[in-house]
Amino acid sequence: MKKTLTAIAAAAIAFAGLTGTASAEDEKFVLISHAPDSDSWWNTIKNAIKVAGDQMEVTVDYRNPPTGDLADMARIVEQAAATNPDGIIVTIADFNVLKGPIMDAVDRGIPVITINSGTVEQSAELGALMHVGQPEYDAGFGAGKRAAAAGAKSFVCVNHYITNPASVERCRGFADALGVELGSQMIDSGMDPSEVKNKVAAYLNSNPDVDAILTLGPNSAHPTLAAVRDAGLAGQIMFGTFDLSSEIAEAIKKDEINFAIDQQPYLQGYLPVVILTNYARYGVLPSGNINSGPGFITKDNIALVEKYAGEFR
Repeated sequence: MKKTLTAIAAAAIAFAGLTGTASAEDEKFVLISHAPDSDSWWNTIKNAIKVAGDQMEVTVDYRNPPTGDLADMARIVEQAAATNPDGIIVTIADFNVLKGPIMDAVDRGIPVITINSGTVEQSAELGALMHVGQPEYDAGFGAGKRAAAAGAKSFVCVNHYITNPASVERCRGFADALGVELGSQMIDSGMDPSEVKNKVAAYLNSNPDVDAILTLGPNSAHPTLAAVRDAGLAGQIMFGTFDLSSEIAEAIKKDEINFAIDQQPYLQGYLPVVILTNYARYGVLPSGNINSGPGFITKDNIALVEKYAGEFR
């Protein structure tokens, strides 16, 4: 898969280089995410669309609801579509909330690629060209299989963005791999670091039999790690997380976090820009959807990726 993605991107860039500025038409695209301003994980995707925009000589605007409010996101999609951009890249943070605005954009004739959240089935129902992302249930299930292999039987899933159905699928996949029904093991932690830490500490105190933790990104991983350290459990409890940061990388090297699930967000931002540009200029389009993850980062391979954390990984 990586070789295929590399070939697609390389061919697009090479072709643009051969044709020079004569082929550039200053296409304008909009990437709309569900992330609040406080979510630093999206910095990698912001970097990706900047790199792709520079290489393809197009304009790519990043827009998001400042507080993560999905109704606000739906309005942003409507506003973006009203400007008739050459393409929209959008997350399916909540299918029911975003279905109308996204389908309206498609009905206007605007090419749409969905990324990150949602499923390929939802993307197709919306009329999008393709979906670039990670199958969230499968990623959670893969994480759960690793936890089960380590002997884990009970767990807590720290969900910092419970309003996003994809986040629940991560926790559900983890539970199914362990052979337990998802219930109160999933906590709605919110995004405030102090609140996350306090809720995790309280859960661990009330459930001393917990032998595995799953966090869904740096927003929950960082304060959860602090709670685990305070409880004297660092390196003693199975700890997996989604996504990567410099702090998570350091914890992996110290054996405090066992693995991070890498959905390669750079590809989620970069590839849609390249694909939409070539679609707008030449009518060419790859067939099918693109799985950008999951990949697992452990102590064995952390050195290969940590220096790019927050920028390309």
